[in-house]
Amino acid sequence: MANGNGNGYTSQQIADAIRGARGFVTATAHDLGCSRRTVYRYLKKFAGAREALEDAREKRHDFVENKLMSAIDNDNITAMIFYLKTQCKDRGYVERYQQELTGKDGGAIQGVITTIDASKLAELTDDEVSAAARAARIIAGLGSGAEE
Repeated sequence: MANGNGNGYTSQQIADAIRGARGFVTATAHDLGCSRRTVYRYLKKFAGAREALEDAREKRHDFVENKLMSAIDNDNITAMIFYLKTQCKDRGYVERYQQELTGKDGGAIQGVITTIDASKLAELTDDEVSAAARAARIIAGLGSGAEE
């Protein structure tokens, strides 16, 4: 589908191929008879092609969202659950995972409890104190230790 003048594809040809392939770069490359890499080079070169790609993908997303809503309208429980898990997290519809921690070969976790001389805390850096506090929260089962 090259334009025949030896200069490759025009912005319009790339944009039309993108729209025809509904925003899929691999399909666009196939339709043009070139590689995905070539399409990506033209996307960098032509703002109109980039806009066509964004528009085609948005249109595709709208299409799929409409299909999801149609499934929900038809009482498809799987579609309802998917929607709740992805769109209603603020209402508590989230996956909860339980993770079990074990030691070597599935055995108990071995640990050592150590007392710290308070006078030695002054020798620690702020980062070391923060790391120790996170570790203590994890060991106590008060969270992941990631929050500060």
